[in-house]
Amino acid sequence: MFQRLPSALPGCVELQPRVLSDARGRFVKTFHAAAFQQLGLCDQFAESYYSVSQRGVIRGLHFQTPPMAHTKLVYCVAGAVLDVVVDLRVGSPTYGQHALFELSAEQGNSVYIPAGMAHGFYTRSEQATLVYQVSTVYAPQHDAGILWNSAGIAWPEDAAPILSERDQQFPTLAEFVSPFRDAE
Repeated sequence: MFQRLPSALPGCVELQPRVLSDARGRFVKTFHAAAFQQLGLCDQFAESYYSVSQRGVIRGLHFQTPPMAHTKLVYCVAGAVLDVVVDLRVGSPTYGQHALFELSAEQGNSVYIPAGMAHGFYTRSEQATLVYQVSTVYAPQHDAGILWNSAGIAWPEDAAPILSERDQQFPTLAEFVSPFRDAE
């Protein structure tokens, strides 16, 4: 049902579902509990939401801290984004490293992001809608992030990415004291 494509970050995977296309358009299954169980992935999501962003917008790099840290499943239902994940798990062989994914409505693919990783994206199309499924509910006191340009990410060449004031105030990766620990 889903092809599991590994990334450079342990536990973070790209999922490619079967995309059914015909004259009417496309049909994509984004989640199936039993299939996720078989793949060893979280199959319990507590909340779902989406964002709509214009070309050139960077959102991130976001996460929630323990005890409200969450696993995320993200996918693009309109447009295209460059999706980015940064490993924040102390003791992980890939701590501080990142992985890049091209998500688009056309591909129907998604990224599975375990707790302890920061997430962000850059909008490539005129507009993009990104859907998030998370394993814990939003908890403002645990909402956090690291500065978008502090993790060595090669963001697309853009004179001035569009950022929220909040995203510009996060600490750098070097300043961030991670509460996450590698489980392995």
